[in-house]
Amino acid sequence: MRIVLIGYGKMGHEIEKVALSRGHEIVCTIDVDTQDRFESQAFLTADLAIEFTGPETAYGNYLKCFAAGLPVVSGSTGWLEKMPQVKQACQQGQTFFYASNFSLGVNLMFALNRYLAEKMNAFPQYNVSMKEIHHTQKLDAPSGTAVTLAEDVIARLDRKTGWVNQATEDPAQIGIVSQRIGTTPGYHEVVYDSEVDTLTITHNAKNRTGLALGAVLAAEFTLGKHGFLGMQDLLGF
Repeated sequence: MRIVLIGYGKMGHEIEKVALSRGHEIVCTIDVDTQDRFESQAFLTADLAIEFTGPETAYGNYLKCFAAGLPVVSGSTGWLEKMPQVKQACQQGQTFFYASNFSLGVNLMFALNRYLAEKMNAFPQYNVSMKEIHHTQKLDAPSGTAVTLAEDVIARLDRKTGWVNQATEDPAQIGIVSQRIGTTPGYHEVVYDSEVDTLTITHNAKNRTGLALGAVLAAEFTLGKHGFLGMQDLLGF
């Protein structure tokens, strides 16, 4: 597979290593200072783009790929207000695979989180809160993974109607505490607390390799498919 990497920082370099190890070719890398490569012949002859940038640039990158008829696999977060437009583009023939987190472990946590929230709906004595920690270069807060966890709980827990990015005493809100510390690749915690006990599920990423592998597996899965795709399609959850 001929891959364009959009976003060539630490994550982009890790994806490159994994992709090359699996026999793929990186035909073009695009970063903030090489935007002209969207017009290059290499970009136009690629099979697929893997995009990991930031909330300010992600959506514009998608549009450039769609204009070239290029499928996109993206793990960028902080841009989700544009999701309806992306899904509409997929209905019109584009291909887009999105995950707030490509880690297998995180997606298993997503499944556990949905199951636990369904069970906890019957036990109002437990209040739910969240915490996430990432490296200091991460621009958005809370993380996309934390937002996914929170929204999955809200969809299943009648007593919660929204989330806020801070600790809260509001019983209708899920408080998400976000911290940016050193080079932490990613830590997520969902806590159910009552007067008599506490139940916690956590995921602690040790490095970026799991994310990079997930992104390349998603690219392999996406090639030849159409429409809007996600990790539940890839993993069969």
